[in-house]
Amino acid sequence: MSAAPHIPVLLEEVVAALEPGEGTVLVDATFGAGGYTRRLLDAGATVHAFDRDPDAIAAVHANPECWPELAMDPPRLVLHPRRFSEMVEALRDAGVATVDGVVADIGVSSMQLDQAQRGFAFALDGPLDMRMSQDGISAADFVNEGEESAIADVLYLYGEERQSRRVARAIVAARPLTTTGQLAQVIRKALGHRPGAPKDPATRSFQAIRIHVNGELDELEAALAGAEELLCEGGRLAVVTFHSLEDRIVKRFLKDASGQGQTTSRHVPLVASGPAATFAGVAKPVKPSPAELDANPRSRSATLRSARRSAAPARSTSAPSAPHDVRKPGRKSA
Repeated sequence: MSAAPHIPVLLEEVVAALEPGEGTVLVDATFGAGGYTRRLLDAGATVHAFDRDPDAIAAVHANPECWPELAMDPPRLVLHPRRFSEMVEALRDAGVATVDGVVADIGVSSMQLDQAQRGFAFALDGPLDMRMSQDGISAADFVNEGEESAIADVLYLYGEERQSRRVARAIVAARPLTTTGQLAQVIRKALGHRPGAPKDPATRSFQAIRIHVNGELDELEAALAGAEELLCEGGRLAVVTFHSLEDRIVKRFLKDASGQGQTTSRHVPLVASGPAATFAGVAKPVKPSPAELDANPRSRSATLRSARRSAAPARSTSAPSAPHDVRKPGRKSA
């Protein structure tokens, strides 16, 4: 893993939302460098930690002195080298039916961003990879083999890039692309980037390609449904997001799960219909404090949403989820 320090975002607020304590069983759905897990273990909880990145799991085994809870009998730290969308199945295999809390810190980790060879960041030239699990289709595979229209759609939907067609045309014309630096330069040229501009125009496209390669939004929806199924009555859910696409999914999930979306007009009487609310006590979104922003600039876009599980049975998850189409009516990409 990267030698650069990883600072867990909104740590105190997440811990307060989860209320860990002796005997509580919690899920850290995005282990990373273990910042949340360390605090939860120190509070006396047992933690089931998930990470699909083999480097994150290997780092724990390489430093067992930092994680004595792994060797306890029974262990208070259980590692799951799996996607967090698989948490229900993984915990079932471990003999765990319900948990007291679930936390997820969505998106790419600092360790992944800071390693050029992982290919997540255009600031560090490296192979065009972006795979969190280090297997499957890479970013290079997508940009070099994908249809121009498919690339444009991904840039528009997941990066909210209004000139997605122009960028996609430029990418196809420049193929093959093998490094993050090459891709970033193609995007900048297509968008007429001026050096010194406050935001690099490649940011949106890199976000979009990363989300697509890793199936991040589908993973998030599956994880939220899994948390709903796993949490006991009174159990806590805490989700930290870093951009609007993620936050909309979490916001919509909590709104629907808490029954807040059942009426659309104050002139229409509230009628009980559909499944009972599975979450209550939905807290107001929390943003980093000025002190945290000074200490960790990467936290600037973070939002924490949290809620408490009710006694109602989990809703059916058989219905297909809403499409992740962020296009506004009447607008088309350039």
